[in-house]
Amino acid sequence: MSYRTERRRRQISAKGRQMVLKTATGETSVTVQGYAPPAQVADIADAAAKTAFVCQITNDELAASSYGAPAPLDKLKDGPKSYTLTDATPVYDGPTLCGWTLIAAGGETS
Repeated sequence: MSYRTERRRRQISAKGRQMVLKTATGETSVTVQGYAPPAQVADIADAAAKTAFVCQITNDELAASSYGAPAPLDKLKDGPKSYTLTDATPVYDGPTLCGWTLIAAGGETS
């Protein structure tokens, strides 16, 4: 494991929060530590502008569970808000899968 993977894990652990990732069918879920960068000034200034919710997670929790790979239409619950994944991009450190970038839409409060 390289310093890049360790640095990514430290950042997500320090700045992240617990979220729940659930398959589109709702059959399988896993609790993950995720880091979502704060909203940009342009997003806050224009209330009509809608941007995607982007979240970084490590692959540790997914590898330790039977979840598999995140896919479009999976659900991500961040506190009271629920998002639907539109894309999930793997993050590699050389040949090793070390994390995922989750891109989601929604943000409905449940």
